[in-house]
Amino acid sequence: MRNHFFVIFLLGLTFSLSEGQRRAPCYVRQSNPPSNIKTQLPIPDLKDLPTDFFWGNVSGVNYLTVGRNQNTPQYCGACWAFATTSALSDRIKIMRKAVWPDIDLAPQVLLSCENPDQGCAGGSPLQAYAYIHKYGIVDETCSPYQGKGHTNGLGCTPDIICKNCQVFLGCWIPDEWDYYTIDEYGPLPNSEAAIMNEVHQRGPVTCGIDSSYILNYSGGVFQTNATEYKIDHAVSIVGWGVENGTKYWWVRNSWGTHWGNAGFFKIVRGINHLGIEESCDFAVPVDTWTQQRKNKTSSKSGLLPLKIRQLMDKSEYKIVKSDQEHVISLRPHEYLTPVDIPKEWDWRNVNGTNYLSWRKNQHIPQYCGSCWAQAATSGISDRINILRNNSWPQIALSPQAIINCHAGGTCWGGDPIGVYEYGMKKGIPEETCQGYIASDPDSYDCSAVQECKNCYSEPGSGKSGDENCWGVQKFHRWKIVEYGKVKGADQMKAEIYARGPIACGIDSFSKLMNYKGGILSQKTWWYYITHIVNVIGWGVAEDGTEYWICRNSWGSYWGEEGFFRIKMHSDNLGIETDCDWAVPETIKEYPATYEPFHKP
Repeated sequence: MRNHFFVIFLLGLTFSLSEGQRRAPCYVRQSNPPSNIKTQLPIPDLKDLPTDFFWGNVSGVNYLTVGRNQNTPQYCGACWAFATTSALSDRIKIMRKAVWPDIDLAPQVLLSCENPDQGCAGGSPLQAYAYIHKYGIVDETCSPYQGKGHTNGLGCTPDIICKNCQVFLGCWIPDEWDYYTIDEYGPLPNSEAAIMNEVHQRGPVTCGIDSSYILNYSGGVFQTNATEYKIDHAVSIVGWGVENGTKYWWVRNSWGTHWGNAGFFKIVRGINHLGIEESCDFAVPVDTWTQQRKNKTSSKSGLLPLKIRQLMDKSEYKIVKSDQEHVISLRPHEYLTPVDIPKEWDWRNVNGTNYLSWRKNQHIPQYCGSCWAQAATSGISDRINILRNNSWPQIALSPQAIINCHAGGTCWGGDPIGVYEYGMKKGIPEETCQGYIASDPDSYDCSAVQECKNCYSEPGSGKSGDENCWGVQKFHRWKIVEYGKVKGADQMKAEIYARGPIACGIDSFSKLMNYKGGILSQKTWWYYITHIVNVIGWGVAEDGTEYWICRNSWGSYWGEEGFFRIKMHSDNLGIETDCDWAVPETIKEYPATYEPFHKP
């Protein structure tokens, strides 16, 4: 194990919490929960199971998906939806042997569409599993989390399942998208061995817990002399271990990576502490990805018209590129020659490991021209994962915090160099500090609440919800140590190979907007940089054509799972003419901050 903490026992103090001291429950237990169990795993002897097991590090591989935060952009009692989708996303990653891409399922679909659960007023993982079994679910780039549900203003409309938006064209439902479903699901016995075996054999499980006692968790193995407990919160168990002679569960929470140990905590195992072992559930995903099952709509949105080019050229949407650099070391193209560079390279699969962070969609829940912030934060996140050898936890930086701080631009365009400058001066918060809302702030104050936000309770009638939010005081800022520019195939290859993905400008109109797959090539008399993407590698087609492999920020339903390939050297919409890179700080061990979950 990489993490070593002292065991914390809150002993010598016996106490209970009054109803007034408790938060509103986001987990609601069902009297007759649904289930579809076909193969309940046998309960083994404890001695037949490993002493330590953690899905964040199985033989050096991290099988856990990105951390989440249910408490931003506003508070929502969505723990049940987050526990469900995180456990399933992790199980899908396990089934797919951690190959690219991570599939991050969308809790928003459950909050808006699953009934009888009550959206932001609470729900049950078993009811969520029943919904997914019947209807399926999409990934986060189809339906981003918005902190609302069907009981407080965001009901189950067709576009909540999957949506796309474009400047001047409004929003519409895409023609098709990937969907995911489950087969078996049901409750687990109240048994330490049964839970351990299910986690070990098939992956994380959802469990209920009394959250009131863990709000201020500050590391170690949690145990308290509580005289009572009331299950009001849903989490997922992702492993177990023994620390200083005390058995514990590894548990994923949904309160942000600034809470606990990267959003996780340890709690004493084997005594049903705070109810952690009495209401656990499991579900088994169906392989819908091998053959790529897609949901198709009757929407006739069609291809985006080329007329949008004239509209965009007359708008404020501009990519303003800077020539500024801060270089303190040799650039890779200064010490690597073309002979040193492999014929093909792809950070999605380097000796079987995917180093890329999660996929993005800048266009929802409404249109925002934040490609510059998306590409910059994705490239830096990827490079952090590379520097940390893809160890747990996976890092994903926040483009919304960048927009809020006007660190390079707005929803009408910008420049990655501004992101790098901000990262060098202040450091960039993670995604769970500021979930993406695709909107400029009313004022670019870069205040504490605009950089890293937490919220405690739902908005009152007629309120925005901000009155219940505050700026997180302790969170990690990922710093940039140098940044610069490259252009041309040789320089780009050297930089990508040595240090990771880069951000490049491209003319985004014509064929790129309507790209469906293959190697894009387009002859143009001129090009105009209107969009920023990441170049993450290159390859060679069977006919000998060299091409770049690029990450876009238009959702997983666009292109090749959100990515595209484009011809190298020529006819490539200017992608080799203006590229940026940034080098993040090197931190092997994740810096735990332990921000308590209470309003200061």
